[in-house]
Amino acid sequence: MPDERPQTPEPSAAADSPLIRSLRTAVEAAPRDLPLRLHLAQLLIDAGRLDAAVAEVAAVLGQAPGDAQARELMARAMGAPAASPAAEQAPRAGGFDWAAAEQEVEDVVPPRFVAAPDEGHKDEFEAPVAADGGGDPGAASAWDVDAPGSLRLADVGGMQEVKDRLEAAFLAPMRNPELRRLYGKSLRGGLLLYGPPGCGKTFIARAVAGELGAAFVSVSINDVLDMWMGNSERNMHEVFATARRRAPCVVFLDELDALGAKRSRTLHGGMRNTVNQLLTELDGVGNDNEGVFVLAATNVPWDVDLALRRPGRLDRTLLVLPPDRPAREAILRYHLSERPIASIDLGRLVKITDGFSGADLAHVCESAAEAALLDSVRTGSVRMIDTRDLLAAAKAIRPSTEAWFATARNVAMFANEGGTYDDLLTYLRKTGKL
Repeated sequence: MPDERPQTPEPSAAADSPLIRSLRTAVEAAPRDLPLRLHLAQLLIDAGRLDAAVAEVAAVLGQAPGDAQARELMARAMGAPAASPAAEQAPRAGGFDWAAAEQEVEDVVPPRFVAAPDEGHKDEFEAPVAADGGGDPGAASAWDVDAPGSLRLADVGGMQEVKDRLEAAFLAPMRNPELRRLYGKSLRGGLLLYGPPGCGKTFIARAVAGELGAAFVSVSINDVLDMWMGNSERNMHEVFATARRRAPCVVFLDELDALGAKRSRTLHGGMRNTVNQLLTELDGVGNDNEGVFVLAATNVPWDVDLALRRPGRLDRTLLVLPPDRPAREAILRYHLSERPIASIDLGRLVKITDGFSGADLAHVCESAAEAALLDSVRTGSVRMIDTRDLLAAAKAIRPSTEAWFATARNVAMFANEGGTYDDLLTYLRKTGKL
């Protein structure tokens, strides 16, 4: 709506008082002297030079966004009522409102992305914490179970082949109880997710739990291992006992190579006993595992005890590869959604980040933001993150998946007993990594 307030012309710069002209000269000589710049802004407001005052206060906020005096002067220069002391002291729960700021300057600032996003495209892939594949800092301990969540596979950007495999091998039988009973399919099972680090295995496990409408408990070696003899085995038993009480429940064994390492290579008797206990719990010896779904993740499946992967335990294996093109776009959109950006050419960025993990892509966005921030500090003028920042960050970062594929290639070529790593071999041939 057009501004209907009467427009009063501002005094010209030539009409500035000698004091204002002197302060301008001092500010030009010491641009980082914020109190001096604020004093100049105060005098400009008193003299009716509101546009000039806005420019001076904006320079201060660029270096000290939380300065209370600067915010008050900006409000006065913009014609808004000054904030009350109580409002100044109240914490801002949501941080800076970039959406409101964009609307305010929509005719001046270029659009955030070069091309308009696809209407049917999901803007999220994973939460910043899941991208590194290392588990959620807020995940439940071995004795606490998360209630069924709202996360679904549809929230995972791209990776359609992984979704199809999960649907065919794991989810479809669980969703059709009549067919399951007809074919004698037990409501139990195990699935091992493996692949390079940082590619979203934990996120996918949570999405599977959401698809099943099941509770979720995440287990790591820290939850189980104990210095006292017998306590590690007891902890492992309690994890599964809790899951049975809360069935249907997904038990997620994070870093399975640590929880279920090959016993032939384990020198410590306590660890061997812990693996034995895990095997017993997976078999449901003396207990009914109906409704308990076991998902496990590892970066090094060749270090997992072979007994864990026999039929009836973790008998299904799924390779989780670096995000494909749609997934990379979704991840980048997610990590840029709360940052000040303008004219980002996502298509170009997605193209040059082939082979990057989700964690690598998050690092690209973080590095680009850091470069723009440092540049703003040096120049004293806040600027937005642009395509150049992101492309420079992507070129400076080496994909963390390369080291994993260097090791996995040898395993797939020379230790592929029973076709365990056929999917990996197919991918290596397809991408020319063999």
